[in-house]
Amino acid sequence: MNTVLVGAQWGDEGKGKVIDFLTEEADIVVRFQGGSNAGHTVVVGEKKYVLHLVPSGVLHEGKHCVIGNGVVMDPFDLMKELEQVESWGFELKGRFHISERAQMVMQWHRALDRAEESMRPEGKKIGTTGRGIGPAYAAKVGRYGMRVGDILKPDFLDLIRSQVEEANIKLKALGAHELDADEMVKLYTPMVPALMPYVTDTIQFLHENLDAKKSILFEGAQATMLDIDFGTYPFVTSSNPTAGGACTGSGVSPRSIDRVIGVLKLYTTRVGEGPFPTELTDADGETLRSRGGEFGATTGRPRRCGWFDAVVARYAQRVNGVDYWAMTKLDVLDTFPVVKICTGYRRKDGFVYQTFPADLEVLSHCEPVYEELPGWQCDTSKTTDYSQLPENAKAYVNRILDLIGGKLGVLSVGPARETTLRINI
Repeated sequence: MNTVLVGAQWGDEGKGKVIDFLTEEADIVVRFQGGSNAGHTVVVGEKKYVLHLVPSGVLHEGKHCVIGNGVVMDPFDLMKELEQVESWGFELKGRFHISERAQMVMQWHRALDRAEESMRPEGKKIGTTGRGIGPAYAAKVGRYGMRVGDILKPDFLDLIRSQVEEANIKLKALGAHELDADEMVKLYTPMVPALMPYVTDTIQFLHENLDAKKSILFEGAQATMLDIDFGTYPFVTSSNPTAGGACTGSGVSPRSIDRVIGVLKLYTTRVGEGPFPTELTDADGETLRSRGGEFGATTGRPRRCGWFDAVVARYAQRVNGVDYWAMTKLDVLDTFPVVKICTGYRRKDGFVYQTFPADLEVLSHCEPVYEELPGWQCDTSKTTDYSQLPENAKAYVNRILDLIGGKLGVLSVGPARETTLRINI
């Protein structure tokens, strides 16, 4: 069974935990897009692990982990993370692979990212993490990026010099500090022997394993509403974290994909700039943030919180072809006497949008249409079987499924591994 797992909102849905849960049945876990601007959190017992580039499957001994060609990989972030994983007691030798076709995020990409964001006026800022992801993808599309395979070339350090010179022209135009080419060469020289053992023709590796009937789990970062094509453009990431990106970001054919699992938080959050129709700036929003621990795993930024948006989820179901939902953080809603679901966006003239508009200006003239359901006001975090849940909690989940389509596969009632309830998968 080959599975694509994607976030179905604006990220932070709990993908890391669900991936960790599904990895038990997979042989290989593939990260297919994004970079170190994403963070996946996995809680095992009393221990919390936060991963940014390395697939979450690394926490399971014997599972192979792949960074696919669709990823933009910062070599220093990766080396730091690999050292951290080994300090946790997980062996990487022979089971961690980096695509030679993956693009690299270099120091000048970070500098350009910060400089470009600082030049944007208020209200036009993207909310970038400053980790160079956008400029690295821009270099890829512009056909002047650096790929992981370049570190195998004898002229790699000469390539760095020429890239720094080109980047300095842009940095100077943006009024930012220029970089020293000699310093960059010294910085990257020790990276070559450190990463070389992991560089692999991952397309060949994955297809050999497909032929051997191995099970592959494709792990996306960010989420549907941050997709460069389908998200809230321009307040999006620079890649395709939707299901289609799993194929273009790994070299595996769509014919090899057996199912798509979408991850949904049972309320909605967003980090950074951009529209958020159900955002709450009142006590309810603060309750969601505090009970849900809604602070970014990568940036530490407080997340914006709001009620569940069925318009967004239904849109994500269509774009990704979600077969099963993994729903998370039901327990965060335990204290609310009333829970709300957004079912549409009402324009001032009374027209109600049932799908997410491409033109974000439309949203500024709309307000969310809510359906209210009674809360359950009891602790669900100790639940070990779906049948044990309060009837109102099950009614809330079932109403969401009615509105968005797809089947419930996994339900999470807490951060730890053992609080994940298997339903249909």
